Amino acid sequence: MAKELWADNAPPPRLTISVSSVVLLIAAIPLLVLLWQLKSLLLLVMISVVLACSIAPVVDWAEQYRVPRWLSVILVYLTLIGGLVLLGVLIGPTVFEQLERLIRRVPVSIRGLLNEADAWLTAFTDTRSFTTNELFTQLIDVQSLISWTIKSSQQLLVRSYGVTTGILGSVLSLVLALFVSGYMVADSRTLVKNLTRLLPSPWDERILAQMPPMAQRIGGYLRGRFVVSALLSVATTVGLSLIGLRDLAVGLGAIAGVTNLIPFLGPILGAIPALLVAIPQGGWTFLWVFLIYVIAQNLETYILDPLLVGTSVGVHPLYQLLAVLGGTQVLGIIGALIVPPWIAGGAVLLENLYLRPKFIAERQQRRSKALPELAGFQADS
Repeated sequence: MAKELWADNAPPPRLTISVSSVVLLIAAIPLLVLLWQLKSLLLLVMISVVLACSIAPVVDWAEQYRVPRWLSVILVYLTLIGGLVLLGVLIGPTVFEQLERLIRRVPVSIRGLLNEADAWLTAFTDTRSFTTNELFTQLIDVQSLISWTIKSSQQLLVRSYGVTTGILGSVLSLVLALFVSGYMVADSRTLVKNLTRLLPSPWDERILAQMPPMAQRIGGYLRGRFVVSALLSVATTVGLSLIGLRDLAVGLGAIAGVTNLIPFLGPILGAIPALLVAIPQGGWTFLWVFLIYVIAQNLETYILDPLLVGTSVGVHPLYQLLAVLGGTQVLGIIGALIVPPWIAGGAVLLENLYLRPKFIAERQQRRSKALPELAGFQADS
């Protein structure tokens, strides 16, 4: 029976491997090794592209007023660097002073939390045979825990810096990234056309057409992220000052601004030190601090992110979270900033070059099948 079926129908498919496929597979191995050796250059290009896409709208706007693109790039970078230096001069000493004060208060806050738990447990059980404070003292050395937390935070920063400098080389390479990004923006049209010419037709024209929306999403993500973080930093500083934490408001606001650069996880990380220092102030202060960060997180999630970041990303929040976690795991803090915009840019290619043509082809196929059925129905009627 099986032989008759094979005889009547086409022969069964066979797995064939062509010589060209073998050659491509063999050539891919040294190519992957070469890319791994050039990982520093690849990261430099990734950072440069994100920076270039971030300042491109300003350069395009200045070009409308006949300002040369190279001059616009220089003015934009000088303005940004000057603004950061001025901000550091104005609030830098205050931030560092309050951060040192914050580090000294954290052990006291944890002790106060343990004492509160001890008092609550004592009032509840009416016994002090083995209190909560003694239990935590025996199980956990608070001072060692604080030292470990500070050391872990420093290691995270050192790791992020180490990964960055180990891959990029040094601070000089960061300056090189600014230079490369500036060159990309100044001569972007010629550069993009020359790169797309390497692709076979019609993919050269297709990829070239997708460059503007890709650049818009990549740059829009980073610009929106920085604007959201700056607004939340100011709002947090003002809110903490109003409830009586004026001596730590600027430092905690700076922490909130930095941590909010990381979506999803940033607001939670920024709230932890503020909640700790609010414990000795009493229950009402702790409640107000908690409400301030809850309001800030909801403001970011439902208002600022949709207006300033969400419209420029076009990626599901789950994929953004995975991009943040993956980028942080591989590249540290800098990975949490540059990987999500690249995912957003890649989503443009996926949508416009695969998903949209696929949906159009499926719709046309359904229509082509429906037309004969409709014609047969009309003939029968």
